Amino acid sequence: MTSVLRRCANCGAERASAGPDEVCEYCHLAPAEANRAMRRGLVNRFGIFLLGTIAFFVPCFLYPPLELDGILIFIGVIFFATIFLAVWVERRALRRQEVELVKRIFHGLVPLPWLLGTLLFVNGALDRSPPQNFQATVVSRFAMPGLLPMHQLIVTSWRDGGLERLAVTRQDFDLFHNGDAVEVRVQSGLVGIPWLFGVYSK
Repeated sequence: MTSVLRRCANCGAERASAGPDEVCEYCHLAPAEANRAMRRGLVNRFGIFLLGTIAFFVPCFLYPPLELDGILIFIGVIFFATIFLAVWVERRALRRQEVELVKRIFHGLVPLPWLLGTLLFVNGALDRSPPQNFQATVVSRFAMPGLLPMHQLIVTSWRDGGLERLAVTRQDFDLFHNGDAVEVRVQSGLVGIPWLFGVYSK
């Protein structure tokens, strides 16, 4: 009888039999035990991912990139994709189906918030380029309350004639109003991601 090659849910090693009592020769766990161990690891990695998502917002407030909205949309897509994969892996494991490929994709997404947050932090903290000053006018303001409140000034753009959404502190948000002329100070960033140094009255 031809053996069926399947992977251990815990360590991913191939095993020669798909029997319910077949013990993995690498991690020495039966399929049911391997599934439980895999789900524990899944929860731990997801916790690391959530911490990374929270930590990602620190450089966003310290050295806010000009393209912050686009970056937040990207990290939001990564966040929900990771949740979907975590649930999918768990459901497949409960049905005793192969999970290795989906689990590898999930593992690959877990460090992304940490890597992106580190990139934004290095981009701002180690940036020694001279700041550039641009003239703009406040068009409107936007505030989003919550655990991580966000305040933005929407100003006329100096780049393409459109609008710029600038992440500012609560103090700057309260200081400026629609129609105010402001000076926007921007730095180019160590890795080429322009970020907002500050907004000042003209």
